[in-house]
Amino acid sequence: MAKKYTVTGSTRAFNAFAKGLIRLGVPTGNIAMLTVPGRKTGQPRSTVVNVHVENGRRYLVSPYGHVGWVQNVRAAGGRARLKSRGRTEDIRLQELPAAQAAPLLKHYAEHFKVTAPYFDAKPGDPVERFAAEADRHPVFEILPA
Repeated sequence: MAKKYTVTGSTRAFNAFAKGLIRLGVPTGNIAMLTVPGRKTGQPRSTVVNVHVENGRRYLVSPYGHVGWVQNVRAAGGRARLKSRGRTEDIRLQELPAAQAAPLLKHYAEHFKVTAPYFDAKPGDPVERFAAEADRHPVFEILPA
């Protein structure tokens, strides 16, 4: 059974550090800050995300499941703001169907070992195993607003 995600103190510390770097415009690789209106308060909520780039297209993968940013994105109709490398852009996030999400989920489990325990499918499993649990790990394509 897949591990359930909980935010730890070290995760909070890393996210605060990364947000500071992003706000200063320091290049942070594929790490970016996603800002979405909160689904309950409407106030801006920012979280650190890993932008996955493949074939010139950008994606946000939620290997930890239906976490807060995913719920907020859905409530905001996919509208969000992404900040990286000193640039801020308004974006639209479009959720992918299982067949399109599966290869990206498989990539995550294989290349970001810290995420593997959150999947029932294991690295090396066929992509169909990841498609079967895509409903628990949303994947969004980043599109222009």
